Amino acid sequence: MVHLTHTLLKPTPVCSHIYIASSRSKLYLPRGSRNHAPKSWTRDYPGPIKAEWNTIARAKGFDLIRRIKDKSHVVLRCHTCGDLTAQKLYTLRTAQPACAGCRHRNIVATAHKAGLEFQGYDPDLHKLGIYHPPCGHTVRRQFGQIERIANGGCKLRCETCHSRREAAEAADRGWRLMGRDPEGKTNYRMYQHGCGHRQRVARANMQSGRFQCTACGEGWSTAPSNLYAIRLELPTGLKVVKLGFSRDPESRLRHQLLLQPGIQAELLRIVPQPNGHAALCQEKNLHRALKKSHPDAIIPHDHFQNWLSVKTEVYGIEIEAFILKRLDEIREK
Repeated sequence: MVHLTHTLLKPTPVCSHIYIASSRSKLYLPRGSRNHAPKSWTRDYPGPIKAEWNTIARAKGFDLIRRIKDKSHVVLRCHTCGDLTAQKLYTLRTAQPACAGCRHRNIVATAHKAGLEFQGYDPDLHKLGIYHPPCGHTVRRQFGQIERIANGGCKLRCETCHSRREAAEAADRGWRLMGRDPEGKTNYRMYQHGCGHRQRVARANMQSGRFQCTACGEGWSTAPSNLYAIRLELPTGLKVVKLGFSRDPESRLRHQLLLQPGIQAELLRIVPQPNGHAALCQEKNLHRALKKSHPDAIIPHDHFQNWLSVKTEVYGIEIEAFILKRLDEIREK
């Protein structure tokens, strides 16, 4: 599987705490010290505890339990959650210590709210956590982004699932996803066609199918094509029929025709044609006939210009049956 991301997908998470052997109590560690040997945090430091340190700790929401590791560290018990946190003595004296236990609980709860399972802290970047989304893969994300996901501000995209979707999109059109664009454009990928040719293609074009293999592909005039009729109902209440031709009518509808959401659309007929030139000729004949037989059914451009990416070839819904009949007659020839 080709992954199109620089994100490390299977990092080893760092735990936020260790267990104190004598009591099996959790001791939460400073985020900058989680890569240090756990054993170093289990040693008590024999130095005295000054009364003023206890006073400072209580004023800042903690009890000072003991000194640990070396002369620079102490163990604090949070008045809010009751957990133990290792902190530098300097931090206690000069700043407001943060309870790592409270922060850890908040991170786990936020992940749960976002529909994720928190696995641990990133070993390299302290702003990143490691999570399991419902798909079961592993992702690394900033804690702030998880908060936005939990609050509905954005959604999580699993890199592994996304890469597989891109590979499936390419396979459906006879291509193989090879990797990132060698020129560095984020909306392009490198693909290999069934003929063996490799080519840069915009992902949007791979999704819509509106491109050709430059080694073996046919031009629009010689490639197989189709006549089509699409029924459309705009949010304004206008109901129309679009008549045209395309190599891929479904792609034409889903990726080109509609300018805004909220339009109800249904592909009514697809009539295969041997090539684009034949389809163009048939389409022009149909439009000439409709203009002559039903001139009042032609919908002016200003009625749909904000909704559809075309200027002409749009007719009132009242001649839908007539258009479909003419297409069926072409199919039967």
